[in-house]
Amino acid sequence: MARATEQARAAELARGTELARGTEPAIRTRPRDRAARITLYAILIAGLLVVLGPFVWMALASVKPEREIRQVPPTWLPETWTLDNFRELFTRLDFPLYFMNSALVAVLITAGNLLFCSLLGYALAKLDFPGRKALFLVVLGMLMVPGMVTFVPQFVLVSNLGLANSYAGLVLPFLAGPFGVFLMRQFLKSIPDELIEAARVDGAGEWRIFWRVVLPLCRPALATLGILTFLSSWNNFLWPLVVATTEDRYTLPVALALYSIGQNRTDFGLLLAGAVVVVLPVLIVFMVLQRHFLRGIATTGLK
Repeated sequence: MARATEQARAAELARGTELARGTEPAIRTRPRDRAARITLYAILIAGLLVVLGPFVWMALASVKPEREIRQVPPTWLPETWTLDNFRELFTRLDFPLYFMNSALVAVLITAGNLLFCSLLGYALAKLDFPGRKALFLVVLGMLMVPGMVTFVPQFVLVSNLGLANSYAGLVLPFLAGPFGVFLMRQFLKSIPDELIEAARVDGAGEWRIFWRVVLPLCRPALATLGILTFLSSWNNFLWPLVVATTEDRYTLPVALALYSIGQNRTDFGLLLAGAVVVVLPVLIVFMVLQRHFLRGIATTGLK
């Protein structure tokens, strides 16, 4: 019995030595676990291909001639590579004007949401005032109202204010949204109250606390809100189509739709080339802010 105990201790000491040296033998994966992992990876790869497939085809089709785009059955790789679609995009359209209109509208709407939604989120999360819970319920209720329900009243209001066919009419209705307020409020709830109380004890006012203490901690949530807002405002089509009545106020999606879709024929080459150009700024913004975006998605609302 004593000998068996000594052998067990020796084996345990040897295993501890192997762990310390990093020589522990690798744990063997059971065949069932390996098959499940392979199946999971196969499903994820298939899903990735389904998501990326249309974008890859769009990029490849943008360098095809019109006849090849309409070819049945369609081809993946172009038989004839051409940049005529992009040349036509920059010559037929006043591309710099439409691009600047889209960029100006998207940047102003994004900046407004970052400012006002963070302010409202801070008030709902950290300030104690009468009616705070009722106001938050109003925000939640606005999240449940479809945008098309408020589209017509919003347009009537903008028209009565004389803001139709202006940058103000394109921007002002979207400077703050209920989703942004909800997102910032949930993230700000995770910031410890002790930090804010310590700043108040040191004599800092609410405005200084917001700018110097709270806002630097909100970078993940701000990046998430910025990407989502920029994406929606950059791709917005229906509102600029209705509000902008002259070509000098057209955004890029509106101009592409109006110039590529004719009465009897659609110019798919021009439309696909324009779609590639429209997607590029969104990809650039995401690549720059993806680290903060992923962190914001993972931590928003968690303590």
